[in-house]
Order: sequence, then structure tokens, then C-alpha cells
Amino acid sequence: MAGRERLICAASELPEQGRGVRFELSRSGQQQAAFVVRFDGRPRAFLNQCGHVPVELDWQEGEFFDHSRSRLYLICSTHGALYHPASGQCVGGRCAGRGLIPVPVVERDGHVYVMEDQ
Repeated sequence: MAGRERLICAASELPEQGRGVRFELSRSGQQQAAFVVRFDGRPRAFLNQCGHVPVELDWQEGEFFDHSRSRLYLICSTHGALYHPASGQCVGGRCAGRGLIPVPVVERDGHVYVMEDQ
């Protein structure tokens, strides 16, 4: 099925390893919660659901990174599962190896776009 690009946010809204932006995504005809953060200079987007149980990750709206000063991992506010922000891979906690589901995004001309179903 062909998809379409949709604007999520201005690139300036995504500081490196900082606050993320939540958005809704159309997948297979259904709306799903998703989010985008910046890590290693690139926007990284995932469905907003823990690999352990389908609950949203952010502990406050838009806060997806762990509480440490280094802010190295995405964390599930409910279970404490940790995910690598570049891949969504589970790196610790109750996710039992199940990672986050990535969402394709692109940064262009100062904006971040998502590809979604038509």
C-alpha cells in the first residue's frame, strides 16, 4: 500500500536527547500513538507502546529518555524497561527482548515528516 508524508514538527522542536514530540499515526487503517526524539543528530520515531505491555512510555508528556544526567535510553514509565534510542532494541527491564516498533521519519528543510498509510 502506498503511503504519504505528513509533517510532525519543526526540527528545532527536537533537542538532542531531550523532550520528544508525540503524534498520531495511521497504520493499517487505525490511528496509533507514536513519538519522535533526536538521538545521534537524527530524528528517531517509534510507536508509543512498551514492548512488554502495550502502555505508553512517556512519564510526562514528551519525556521519553531516562532520568539520568546522560539520558542514554528511552524508558517505559510503567515498567522501567530500557530501549536504545537509535534502534528501539530492548536493553534492560521487563521487555523480554521485545523492542519498540520503529516508524519511518525523515528530516528535510528544517522539518520532520512521517510516512503513513493513505
